[in-house]
Amino acid sequence: MSDNNDNISRRGFLKGAAMGVAGGAALAMGLYSYSPLRKRHFPKVERKMADIGVCRSIKVTNISETSWFENACLMGDIKGAGGLLVNQYDYNWPPFGDGSGLGKGSYERGIAKIKHLLPDRLEEAWKITAQNSVHPENAGGYACLIEMEDLDGKMHKYLLDSGWSYQWTDKCFRRHGIDAMLRNREIEALYISHEHFDHFWGLPVTFKYDSTIPLFIPDGFYPEGLQYIKDAGHKGPLTVIKPGLNKVTPGFASYVFAIPIICRVYGEQSLYFNIKDKGLVSVTGCCHQSIIQFAETAYREIKYENDNLYGIYGGLHISPFEDWDPKYDDLVISLGKYGFEKIGCNHCTGILCAKKFIAAGYPVVKGTAQYRSKDTAYLGNGDTITFGPA
Repeated sequence: MSDNNDNISRRGFLKGAAMGVAGGAALAMGLYSYSPLRKRHFPKVERKMADIGVCRSIKVTNISETSWFENACLMGDIKGAGGLLVNQYDYNWPPFGDGSGLGKGSYERGIAKIKHLLPDRLEEAWKITAQNSVHPENAGGYACLIEMEDLDGKMHKYLLDSGWSYQWTDKCFRRHGIDAMLRNREIEALYISHEHFDHFWGLPVTFKYDSTIPLFIPDGFYPEGLQYIKDAGHKGPLTVIKPGLNKVTPGFASYVFAIPIICRVYGEQSLYFNIKDKGLVSVTGCCHQSIIQFAETAYREIKYENDNLYGIYGGLHISPFEDWDPKYDDLVISLGKYGFEKIGCNHCTGILCAKKFIAAGYPVVKGTAQYRSKDTAYLGNGDTITFGPA
């Protein structure tokens, strides 16, 4: 990790880049931002250096990164329903379809059709919702399994997110043995990154196999989301995590970012793991807070091994719909400044963006493009990444 002034200057560079509009001004800004002169504008960062302990290693299994299958279909629905600021529960997407049509749905009417079937009779519930929802075939979901090893060799298992489609998510859980792990109470907790449909609406799939699993959600869920946890059949403890750093167990902490997100969602919870002799690993669902804020928060808040940002995994939310704007190149450039030794990206990072990371020479761990993942440029469904001793 670079010194404090370099750290702040990176943040200032992106802030300036986002504001640049006129061609001449943008050119001047770019030349100046890459020069040493920029350092004089930024104060020294006060680092809190919170001690979260250390662990030996983590392994992440990508249960599903395919949040949806066709970008054009999803964006067509969003535009047709009124845009990205519309309440996601009004889109009339599964599992809350009520037959009223695009943009005319409601949580209350939709859940009333399937509540009596949750969480055990998911096939019946999905059949009903598919008949009443807009494009149920396009729903996929995001979920991953994190296996953490303590210094004494004890293993811990955690889920991050629970997908979207009951049908797709359940299939992925069974494919990778998550169903059995849940039944056997091997998985200690389910962490929800944020309330978005593709990370949260598949919740009953987890509860089908373990309805008592401890559930941790970021502060900011809306009444529909909080009610859905109950309606989905959860019988275990629910913990709402306030914004900021939250220590879990030695080597593991979560951080809740208090940020507004599209589709009337608020707040995102991401995870940090401090690997002995290696450094900090950042694990994210969508990283709506931005990769810059994710990395800068770690630098500002946490004490970690060798002062090294060792790795990052998850959706990095740069080009989720495979579009590209020149300002995204600034994010690609900035990622390289943190010196990550392993980058595992997928999902809303965008395939185009992952290929730009590879072209830039970054240590991207490639995938196998199996189980409907579309490209080897990032970690796809069923792929794994390990951080720690070989």
